[in-house]
Amino acid sequence: MNKKELQLLKQAIINEIEGSEFYKLASEKNGISEEVKDAFIDLHNEELKHIDWLKNLFDKIKNDKEDDFNLAMIEALPSPKLFSWDKLDRKSAALVVSVFGIAIQNEMAAVEFYKNAAASTDIDKAKKLYEVLSKWEELHVEAFSKEYDNLLEEWWADQGFEPF
Repeated sequence: MNKKELQLLKQAIINEIEGSEFYKLASEKNGISEEVKDAFIDLHNEELKHIDWLKNLFDKIKNDKEDDFNLAMIEALPSPKLFSWDKLDRKSAALVVSVFGIAIQNEMAAVEFYKNAAASTDIDKAKKLYEVLSKWEELHVEAFSKEYDNLLEEWWADQGFEPF
């Protein structure tokens, strides 16, 4: 049994649980549109998939059967277009800007975690899983960052902070 690998997987599972709960709570906030709620629920469900994959690998490594871990069960990376940004409810911009800002930080931390995990593992299948998860989280960062910048500009303008 490889304790280092199992500890790494435990931390990855905890990280994904925290992300999942964050998106679930974000989806339950009042004042956001159904489109935004649905997007956060989709992200919550993606994190649940990550948890399942990580738990599956954990069990295989724990039982010295990591060769049985099937990377084919992992779906292709989703489109970075999480939802239709033009339908975003701009009335709740302060809330959405805050949630997106936190989401970006969480996703960036996940990217770094998985890149470090991939670099430190001795198990080829774990390395491939961490690389897939890192790329998946990078897509989230890109999508959130673009809209966050747009929302932030609008919010500043609405608050009267626009200098021009």
